[in-house]
Amino acid sequence: MTELSAVALICSLSPSPAPSSSDRMAHHVLDQLALHGVTGSTVRVVDYNVLPGVQTDMGAGDDWPAIRAQILAADILVLSTPIWMGHPCSIAQRVVERLDAELSETDDAGRPTMYQKVGVVAVVGNEDGAHKTIADMLQALNDVGFSIPAQGGTYWVGEAMQTVDYQDLDAVPEKVAATTAGVARNAAHLARLLRDHPYPAG
Repeated sequence: MTELSAVALICSLSPSPAPSSSDRMAHHVLDQLALHGVTGSTVRVVDYNVLPGVQTDMGAGDDWPAIRAQILAADILVLSTPIWMGHPCSIAQRVVERLDAELSETDDAGRPTMYQKVGVVAVVGNEDGAHKTIADMLQALNDVGFSIPAQGGTYWVGEAMQTVDYQDLDAVPEKVAATTAGVARNAAHLARLLRDHPYPAG
């Protein structure tokens, strides 16, 4: 089995080491990816100074270039975000805005830099909006060149206007666990196909 790698960008609004449902969900995805020969690492984005903008490097004080280097080194990107007011959180939006710069970046064959990479999304929240959040994030990832596997999103949404979060659960619900396992299985399969058979250059 060809070894692959994944990086999870955790878009929690809570800095480390605060507990985070998005962090827990990201680790569950990475745990499932590990079963398919994928090594994983995480970045809690709020711990870094990611400047606003749509360039790969916004200059002095910008931590995005170091995060971008981890994305470039990985085969799979896991984007994990909470829902806030029915939408992806502001950190997730900042991430996809910075990824917009990849539309102008190419590899040695002239292909966009993210063409050989797989993107998946994980969402948590205790309000409605999981499907829209997944749709927004997957569309953004696909726009900049990531390939999306079949059923490339997983989520948990608790009862609206209640205080129980994903991180509070004693066990992952069976349907969520099955969905997360499917996301990982399909992501690893597609990433391995892309590594062995890259998209052709234009």
